This record gives sequence, structure tokens and C-alpha cells, in this order.
Amino acid sequence: MSPLWTAAEAEAATGGRATRDWIATGVSIDSRSVGPGDLFVALAGPNFDGHDFVADALAKGAAAALVARLPPGVAETAPLLVVADTMTALEGLGRASRRRSAAQIIGVTGSVGKTGTKEALKRALERQGACFASAGSLNNQWGVPLSLSRMPRETAWGVFELGMNHPGEIDALSRMVRPDVAVITTVEPAHLGHFPSVEAIADAKAEIFAGMEQRGAAVLNRDNPHFVRLAAAARARGITRILAFGSHPEATVRLIDCHLYATASAVTASVLGEIVDYCIAIPGQHWVMNSLAVLGAVKAARGDVGAAAAAMSSLQPLDGRGRRHKIAAGAGTAELIDESYNASPASMRAALAVLGTMLPGKGGRRIAVLGDMLELGEDAPRLHAELAQPLIDSGVALTFTVGAHMRALYDALPKRMRGGHAASSAEMAEIVARRLRPGDIVTVKGSHGSRMAEVVKRLLSGQAASAGIKG
Repeated sequence: MSPLWTAAEAEAATGGRATRDWIATGVSIDSRSVGPGDLFVALAGPNFDGHDFVADALAKGAAAALVARLPPGVAETAPLLVVADTMTALEGLGRASRRRSAAQIIGVTGSVGKTGTKEALKRALERQGACFASAGSLNNQWGVPLSLSRMPRETAWGVFELGMNHPGEIDALSRMVRPDVAVITTVEPAHLGHFPSVEAIADAKAEIFAGMEQRGAAVLNRDNPHFVRLAAAARARGITRILAFGSHPEATVRLIDCHLYATASAVTASVLGEIVDYCIAIPGQHWVMNSLAVLGAVKAARGDVGAAAAAMSSLQPLDGRGRRHKIAAGAGTAELIDESYNASPASMRAALAVLGTMLPGKGGRRIAVLGDMLELGEDAPRLHAELAQPLIDSGVALTFTVGAHMRALYDALPKRMRGGHAASSAEMAEIVARRLRPGDIVTVKGSHGSRMAEVVKRLLSGQAASAGIKG
């Protein structure tokens, strides 16, 4: 494999000056995880300055450091790339990487399902050639250029996640990524605190078309009420190749049949007339929709649809996004579904629907531990309270809630379903640990800022609740 960056290439991309020759095989912005051969980028934030960690990064084997000034404890002869501004330079690396790449680039955005769809696309394409995808949820103003800068020059398919919580953010990211294929998974009431309406959220998602050429393709959710708005936005950019996915009769990537099970789903779909049967190794109707988006994107990117469909059987849920664990509960075990990474009304409903398909063990119950959904603005109380019916429909026996917004849900629940309410996830972690009993199935979910991962961490610790305490 070719080097990722030479000093000369990085100089040309950033307008910087290399103190000496070097070759980098990776790019990092975190001195804690920097590896041998990485180019360490010293970003400066409101609470930290990466220049303070350059010496540590070089000591760990970093090939060079991208800096705006000579860092403390670093000799002038150290391998450095000196620039006017490190964030601007990182963006320069990202743009240069995109310019030199001959890969088919797929950009993924949407109110929910971005990361899962991105990971499924990676799994679908990596068996067909050299595929690179952004790591984790690196989808913001620094995560996207960082991901682009890491893309190997031999890449055949590149998959990048684009996120936002304010208007204009995806526009800038799209012009950097310049996707050949744009996927919008769905438009839902997320980030309503920053937008006047869901229609405005749709317009912000449509900014993904800003960096595309007219020969590009848009992959859009035909079942979403904002499909016509999104398709019109694509056409306004001159993009006429639109692949619509869903169960709608006019969908070009159309769901013909599916069977939902507790641990998987069986799907039959038509992809522009090609019939494919496949299994998705992650449960839930939302994952059926994600898989249709994947097949549409693979088709648009000139990949093998049959191979992509077959790859869905090997998907694995990510930490905080549906990963399952056996945990101690009294004298036995319970099952934990970790959905703690983030939450919106749509993803909450999807997670509860999956919980409803699962059968507790003997004497066990379905339990939901839910934290605040954030950035919902003045509609927050209503959107939280409206989760009461999905909880009832899913056969949840006990619901534990965390945070000020979740109080509206707690009060809307029948008294028999109220397990407890707490102001913090730390307090709730102890309450839930004491109330679990063998055979229970517990889903933990909330927005990242509600820190529901603390509940998961406590339940995984193995310090199980005392036996015999009833829910």
C-alpha cells in the first residue's frame, strides 16, 4: 500500500512548510490513540490545545506533527508541518485526498440511521474491492476532513457520514466530500430546537446535494413524507438520477416482503427489477429500511447488488446501537440491549419495537430505561409523552426514566408501568441494578447528553442486584 501522505504532498495540500522529509501512514488528532507512522494534527479547541501534546505524540512514534507554532518541549528539527491554522490545514488535507481519489464516494445523512447505514455500506462493499469508511460517528466539521484525510489513495469505494444540528453545516461538508451518491436515510423531528419545522430539517438534509455533480445519484426514502421535497431539491441541483427506496409502490428499490424476528429479519426486495432475497443479522423494521438504502446506494455506485444483499447476514450491532449483553441479575442472568449512544423520537420507537419482538425468560419482563431526548425545542414535552403508547404496544412491563423531559413520559404512563424516575443516569443506574431479576430483557436508550451509557456501564459491571427484590 502506498504511503498516505509524504511531506511534500502535505505541504502542497496545506500551504505549510515541512521542517524535514517524512512519510505518514495515518492521520490522528488524539495523542492518546496516536500510532506509529501517524501525522498528528494539533487542533486547538475551547478547552484544550493539541500543541500541548505534540511531544507525547512524537514520543509514541508519530511520523510528524501538523502545528501552527513550535510546541513546548519540541525541537525545531523535529518532523513538523508548520501551517497558519491547523483546522484549515486539516480541511486542506481532506480536500486534497478527495481530489486525488478515483473512488466512487457515497455520502450518508439523515435524522436517524446514518452510522448504521454507513457501516452496512462498508460491509457490503469491502468484499467487492478496496473500501474505506469514516470511523464511528466522525460526521462533523472536523470529523469529515479527518476521515477524508485518512482515505487511502487506492480506495475504490469511500463512504462518509455527514451530520448536522444547524442549517448550513451539511452544505459545507458536502462541498468537501463531493459525493457521487447521496443517501438520505429519513427525515424526522430531531434537532427541532435548532429548526422551526421538520420541513426545515428536510431542507438542511438536502444540503448534501450541494457538493454533487449533475451525474450523481440521490438515494431517498420513498416512504418518508418529505420525499417529494427532497427529490425536488436534488433536481434543482441538476441531479436527475434518483433511486427511491421503501415499500411504496413507486419505489425503485422496493420492499416486497419481510419477516421480522427477535434477532434477525428475512427480506425480499426488488432493486430496479432485480429480485434479491436476504437476511439481515440485526433485528427491526428500521434495519430493513436501512438495508434498502444500502442496496440502492450500491446500485448507484456500480457495485454488485447481490453481493451487497448477502453481506447483510454478517452485520453486527455497534456499541450503543443495539449491541446485546448477558448480565447478572439476582441468582441468574438478564439480557441488556445497549441503545445508549443517542436517541430521537423515531429511533426510540424503533428500539421499543425491537424490544417488543423479544421474549423474556421465565419470570422475566420487558424493561425500558429511557433518558432525555435532547434538542427538541418547545415540542420536547409532547414528543416525550407520546412514547407512552409505543411502550404499551411493545408489552413493556416497567419503564424507568431519567431527566427533566422524560418526566412528561413518566407521568403519561399507566401507574403499573412506572418503575422509577431520576434526575441523573448515575442515580438511575443503581435503581435499575437493584430491580432486575432473572429473565428480564432491558433496553437502555437516550440522547448522548443524557449519559445513559452510565447505566449500561453499571449493569455490565457484574455487581448484580440482590436477589428477590421485586419490580
